[in-house]
Amino acid sequence: MNKAKELILHRFPKFVAGNLLGTLMDTLVLWVFSHFVFQSYVGKVIISPIISFEFAVFANFVFSYYLIWKDRISQHSEKSFIRHYVAYNVSCTGGFFIKMGALLSIQALTKWDVVICNLLALCVSGTYNFMMNELVIFKKRKG
Repeated sequence: MNKAKELILHRFPKFVAGNLLGTLMDTLVLWVFSHFVFQSYVGKVIISPIISFEFAVFANFVFSYYLIWKDRISQHSEKSFIRHYVAYNVSCTGGFFIKMGALLSIQALTKWDVVICNLLALCVSGTYNFMMNELVIFKKRKG
């Protein structure tokens, strides 16, 4: 099976499912913090998304490590888990800045609720995250 088919038929649907889990986690945590914990603009639109992001990153990583790219992990150990998680979190931080840029732009242009803007921004950063996972974090090792 060629690489494109492998991506489309095996990894991408799992990636989408994992990201739906992360999106649910992100949205729920964001909603709680932006509606019940913070009252200020900074709390609702900056701090709440940062907190929800970290919850989603961990959920997405666990899903990715054990289900999506498990065949690319040569040794499942605590050291491997932590090493991959650190790289994954750094990569997702880049995705987070992409997401925040999109979220703030959409919110400024539309004045929609931060939760709706966040969902749209997650679509933008999702493509970046998939490519980083495929090509960098869980890249196929030769030999």
